[in-house]
Amino acid sequence: MLKKLTIALVAALPLCMAAQVRIATVNVQEIFNAMPDKVQAEAQIKALSSQYEQEYSSVQDEFNKKYAAFQALPGTTPATIRERRMQEIQENDKKIQSFLEQAKNDLNNRERELNAPIKAKINAAIKAVGTEGGYTYIIDSSTVSIVYTGAGAIDVTAQVKAKLGIE
Repeated sequence: MLKKLTIALVAALPLCMAAQVRIATVNVQEIFNAMPDKVQAEAQIKALSSQYEQEYSSVQDEFNKKYAAFQALPGTTPATIRERRMQEIQENDKKIQSFLEQAKNDLNNRERELNAPIKAKINAAIKAVGTEGGYTYIIDSSTVSIVYTGAGAIDVTAQVKAKLGIE
């Protein structure tokens, strides 16, 4: 990603000499962290996570009971019964692992769903600031490694925050 950006900037450099190119930076992560909607999204994710943790605890308790019952079987228990109980325990363990994977995927999907409108607002504000300021490029300084920022560099993070009504 950085390599492509560097190549694009180097390729665009001759064009910069011919035309007035204005480049600015913005820290999207800083803006995202300051968004009030992010707090609401995090609260929803935390509540959903808590529900999954409660369910996991319940399923894990059931597993522990079955395992304890298996261990408590007398040595005289026929092998077929022992094997059947062991299979039940293994199936239960597979169900638990499947549940954990599904819960993780569900939480990630829900987080993406909740963050998408926040990111859309930020992108719209960046676009508005870019248009108003007459910038040719606005580079996200939170994801791109900028090796050097000169004294004349323009950081529009504050302007984007103002456009969004956050501090």
